[in-house]
Amino acid sequence: MSANPEPDTQFLQAPETETPPAFASPAAYAAGQLPLDSILVGDCREVLEGFPPESVDLIFADPPYNLQLQQELWRPNLTLVDAVDDDWDQFASFAEYDKFTREWLSACRRVLKPTGALWSIGTYHNVFRLGSALQDLGFWILNDVTWIKSNPMPNFRGVRFTNAHETLLWAQKEKGARYTFNYQAMKSVNEELQMRSDWTFPICSGRERLKVNGQKAHPTQKPEALLYRVLLASSNPGDVVLDPFFGTGTTGAVAKRLQRYFIGIEKNPFYVDLARQRIEDVRQLDFDPAVFALTSPRRLERIPFGLLLENGYLDPGELLYFAASPDLTARLMSDGSLEFHGQRGSIHQIGRLIRQGPCNGWEAWCYRDASTGRLESIDRLRQEIRELNKKV
Repeated sequence: MSANPEPDTQFLQAPETETPPAFASPAAYAAGQLPLDSILVGDCREVLEGFPPESVDLIFADPPYNLQLQQELWRPNLTLVDAVDDDWDQFASFAEYDKFTREWLSACRRVLKPTGALWSIGTYHNVFRLGSALQDLGFWILNDVTWIKSNPMPNFRGVRFTNAHETLLWAQKEKGARYTFNYQAMKSVNEELQMRSDWTFPICSGRERLKVNGQKAHPTQKPEALLYRVLLASSNPGDVVLDPFFGTGTTGAVAKRLQRYFIGIEKNPFYVDLARQRIEDVRQLDFDPAVFALTSPRRLERIPFGLLLENGYLDPGELLYFAASPDLTARLMSDGSLEFHGQRGSIHQIGRLIRQGPCNGWEAWCYRDASTGRLESIDRLRQEIRELNKKV
């Protein structure tokens, strides 16, 4: 998110590789103060020992995949593929990888609030082992989400299918506990269609891909679009988002844009420097609740339809209009029920009868405004009552 990035690169000079200090002292957060908007240098299994328990709202983890690459990969034009062969992705055995996975998941579980959730991402190399570890440790998996890559790397050797997706596991800490899911926000960004569990995004490339001296700075940098959707779906402004494998800071950059706090933990000082510079370049707007606060009908005060009668917004005997049609009317009874062609029921029941399918009566029925003569949604009257209740 550099203010004026050069084409296809953001950093032209390699950053210093001296170990940068953590942004907060271990004593501070051991005493209950979280190092908000900070990058801590070290192994997450050790760093998280100093965190207060049940202090984090959301965790996004992009752990080593244990890709088990056995040889170099070459393109048909005889250029070498910049594959993931870093030391941090090397494990001597599946048993060693499983031990590592359970250790970092256990450390994360301790600091996660009872209402918190964890997202982790992987490929066929590790996601099944990851899912097993999550369930063994008591997490409850809510969804698996498939990230479909619109521009995947081809299978150059031609011996397998092109690996064109990765899998995200979304799990809550405790089965049955309350957790954050901004359903309406997901529907909104999806053109008012219910969000599915298959998400299509390109892999990180172009201006977003961090490069040093023309080379990829990190082999598995995730696209910001992916993290934007994860954070928007499962956190709220002011929440604390932890990334125990921070890399070059995608989670932090998106958290800053969305007015969430972030805490990043990263072992490699080179990546820490890149992440710090990247996040400093992100422009954060002043917090405006109208922009960032998410609304959900489930969180709004419940208003019984009868209140509209009791408070004089509607009168017994008045006609209500279905779908703003002057030809589809029902008469309002004194007890708040509707009468339609001899049938009586609630605004929802009569709506279902007319539509012959599911119906939210608040959205379906209209009344005639006495001052303007126009048909208006009865939901407008419900909102007026809610606003009045806020002022009491």
